Amino acid sequence: MAAGGKRDASHFVGVLGWPLEVTLSPLMHNVAFRQVGLDWIYLRWPVRPGDLADAVRGLRALGAEGANVTMPHKQSIVEHLDSLGGDAAATGAVNTVQRTGNELVGHNTDVVGFSEFLVQDAGFEPGGTRALVLGAGGAARAVVKALADLKAAGITVAARSDGVAGEVVALARDGSGRATEVVAWEKMADRVEDVDLVVNATPVGMRGEPLLANAIFNSSQCVVDLIYSPPTTPLIEHARATGATGWGGLGMLVRQAAASFAIWTGQQPPLDAMSAAAIRGIGHHR
Repeated sequence: MAAGGKRDASHFVGVLGWPLEVTLSPLMHNVAFRQVGLDWIYLRWPVRPGDLADAVRGLRALGAEGANVTMPHKQSIVEHLDSLGGDAAATGAVNTVQRTGNELVGHNTDVVGFSEFLVQDAGFEPGGTRALVLGAGGAARAVVKALADLKAAGITVAARSDGVAGEVVALARDGSGRATEVVAWEKMADRVEDVDLVVNATPVGMRGEPLLANAIFNSSQCVVDLIYSPPTTPLIEHARATGATGWGGLGMLVRQAAASFAIWTGQQPPLDAMSAAAIRGIGHHR
């Protein structure tokens, strides 16, 4: 028995990130575990970049069932794992770790999370469309891979480093004849009028910073900001004000979490309960 008479959970997972100022993952997963009757618990693990190797060794030593991985560790954790699943291997980014026997396997549920959100929740069909993706980190890699899988006709990536953006857009060069382009961060607003979908996969806007403030959107465009706190960023407000359909990142967050849950537990995730927990968590945080 734990202190206070509470029984310890028999299985545990958690999230590795730095900083972990805002994370809805414990809320979503702990509700999901209770919903399906699992004696599991989900924890917060703030891990500084220099401590990541020690943290992964801790997962092994303590027998964690797995972990979620968020900024800034999605790419750097790869070298500390034993193997990678399909989308993780393709993108070079991991957001979910699964313990299988004595091995730690990296997965990327951001890809399926974004795909399911975009098609099922936002109602946007990417096939044959053109997209502008802002960013070159793990989230941007997942978005580009998802758009390529969904047969987008053109993908442009804008980032502060052209070299890193080139690595990301290369994920879309699969022999399909898809148009791909890297554009300088300072020039990305010039591409907005040429695309059907804009996705912000950077933290810009999390603290109210403007993004694409001079861009003019139209009613045929969809704008997605993967930031989920605050639920409405300056980019989304501006996109909606100028005619576009705007979506925050909460839907993708829930979808990728549900996919992680299925990997760890082998059970169908209670998506509605996880979504409700995330919405309550956002309201409480604000």
